[in-house]
Amino acid sequence: MTEPKTILFAILGGVVPAILWLWFWMYQEDRDEPEPIGLVIISFILGAIMVLVAMWMEKFSMDLIQDNTIQIIVWAAIEELLKLIGISFIIFGNNIIRKPIDFPMYFIVTALGFAAFENVLYLIKPMSTSDSIVGMLTGNLRFLGSTLLHAISSGMIGSALGLSFYSKQNKIIYLTMGITCAITLHSVFNFFIMKGSGENFLSVFGFLWVVAIINILIFEKLKRMGVVEKLS
Repeated sequence: MTEPKTILFAILGGVVPAILWLWFWMYQEDRDEPEPIGLVIISFILGAIMVLVAMWMEKFSMDLIQDNTIQIIVWAAIEELLKLIGISFIIFGNNIIRKPIDFPMYFIVTALGFAAFENVLYLIKPMSTSDSIVGMLTGNLRFLGSTLLHAISSGMIGSALGLSFYSKQNKIIYLTMGITCAITLHSVFNFFIMKGSGENFLSVFGFLWVVAIINILIFEKLKRMGVVEKLS
């Protein structure tokens, strides 16, 4: 049985990195008009809940799919689509999206909730075997890699919707493109990480930051789109 202290440390190790990324994305990229804290918390929790659904679906898919490459793609698709479903409860059908940049911000919050709970589950096992060094390394690697991956991939979907903010008729096309890019990025990340070498990790991590910078540039465009609408 896992000790309460182990669970506490796993929660801290899993949630704190996600909170740091949340601060970076939400209050650096959207600091002028940050989203309401209540909606941020709800979005974060919805993302965490989706981990439980993802675990069941991924376990179920293992019994159906034998090819490792296809399995990697299916798992990536499951996680990206579930994060999309989670945030859909918040942003679709409600009048909370005030400007284009709001879309990626809510998507990123939900993704970080997903990543936080996923991190906790990954940390519990090494910490429960008294291997705190392995637990710390696992936490740091997930802080650098997986947590950033979830934020970027979901941010891509949100950015696609943001770009379609003033083009309602093309929203499905933009959304499809965003989902495709997110699943592709997620699949490539998982494929190379499962290769298991440090060189692979550094290469993929570097690539993630390149994509993150591209995302940030798109965010700047989305913010300018919002300013233009206010002036018009």
